[in-house]
Amino acid sequence: MSHADPSWASVRRSERLAGTPVVRRGADWWLVAPSGTLLASDPAFVGELDRFATDLAGAEQAVTALRAQRKQARKARL
Repeated sequence: MSHADPSWASVRRSERLAGTPVVRRGADWWLVAPSGTLLASDPAFVGELDRFATDLAGAEQAVTALRAQRKQARKARL
């Protein structure tokens, strides 16, 4: 399935990779700026974006788990 090219106006801040001007649409990474968009096609760069996104997702899951543990510990003390 083809995804539409993103535009600066259509990209929400929450869609960006860690606040950068990089977004993923389908299997493609795009660099998005007010002046236009550019499809990231360099395999090494795209690979780094994939690894960074995976690592970031893992970190977010770990933080969520820690917060849940802390909340559960607080409830147990009450």
